[in-house]
Amino acid sequence: MMKWLLVLSALVAFAECFHKIPLIKGKTAREALQEKGIWEEFRKEHPYNPMAKFYQSGTESMTNDADLSYYGVISIGTPPQSFSVIFDTGSSNLWIPSVYCSSQACQNHRKFNPQQSSTFKWGSQPLSIQYGTGSMTGYLASDTVEVGGISVVNQVFGISHTEAAFMASMVADGILGLAFQSIASDNVVPVFDMMVKGGLVSQPLFSVYLSSNSAQGSEVVFGGIDSSHYTGQINWIPLSSDTYWQIKMDSVTINGQTVACAGGCQAIIDTGTSLIVGPSSDISNMNSWVGASTNQYGEATVNCQNIQSMPEVTFTLNGNAFTIPASAYVSQSSYGCSTGFGQSGQQLWILGDVFIRQYYAIFDSSTPKIGLAKSA
Repeated sequence: MMKWLLVLSALVAFAECFHKIPLIKGKTAREALQEKGIWEEFRKEHPYNPMAKFYQSGTESMTNDADLSYYGVISIGTPPQSFSVIFDTGSSNLWIPSVYCSSQACQNHRKFNPQQSSTFKWGSQPLSIQYGTGSMTGYLASDTVEVGGISVVNQVFGISHTEAAFMASMVADGILGLAFQSIASDNVVPVFDMMVKGGLVSQPLFSVYLSSNSAQGSEVVFGGIDSSHYTGQINWIPLSSDTYWQIKMDSVTINGQTVACAGGCQAIIDTGTSLIVGPSSDISNMNSWVGASTNQYGEATVNCQNIQSMPEVTFTLNGNAFTIPASAYVSQSSYGCSTGFGQSGQQLWILGDVFIRQYYAIFDSSTPKIGLAKSA
């Protein structure tokens, strides 16, 4: 009997270190704006700028990505106040709207009320977050943040006073950054670093599974790897920089021909970008190889009937081939079909949700590396 109790208590202890956050795949800003009939007008006013959040200007940046659809719920304060956030491996700060914000974007989102939390403390620093289409300003503060059953005490985060108009179209209330402290605005210690420092996770890693179609099933696991979400083996790739989750990409090929990233390039694995983004000339080349034509909004459209016959695109990372079929890189809606390859004016590549849906991603901060395995 005693032996079984020991085994049972060991299992319970293990289970407690494995913290899952379900992510909901919700409506995107694009879908909401299309339903209102104002998408085209919106896109003209706010051209897609996927690199906005990567410009290092000393302020923490945010994207104006209209296609982000995965978000999870966290709570802040005592008693807890709940917020939906985008778990973003491409930025490092946590911020949410506050009751002190009167911007339109704060009116249709949940707002944090510091006066209702007994554990809240104001910080001394203002915070400014730059978007591609405006900015969020606010203040730093600290409080208890609960994520997937893990309570992080004295977590520093931003509370907004003003928010860019673009945020009004987003489903999520705020952003929870999962990149490194080196790129955090005001050098704030990120939420995951606080978990590791506090011994709140059994391993210094987290993993992300994004479902392809269903609203349910996507999740972030803190402190562990969920083997039910992948098949085959995990390919580990060392980081080339501890800023973003950045790695070296060897090439991008179609039918064995190098079509982009000739001679190698740098790429980041970013849950907070919906598309696969690269330098304009490379992306143009990829889009023409798969038979897409660019419309006036810079989107690469394809005939929905052609998806079956379009080629696979292979991204080679650390000598391993990661292949994305057309069924995964083309998005279909009642408004037509377009590829998930977006252009930027920068050399840095972003492997966003289009890539992560195909490959379960493990972010290990101990000997910084990324693990990728075929999604189940």
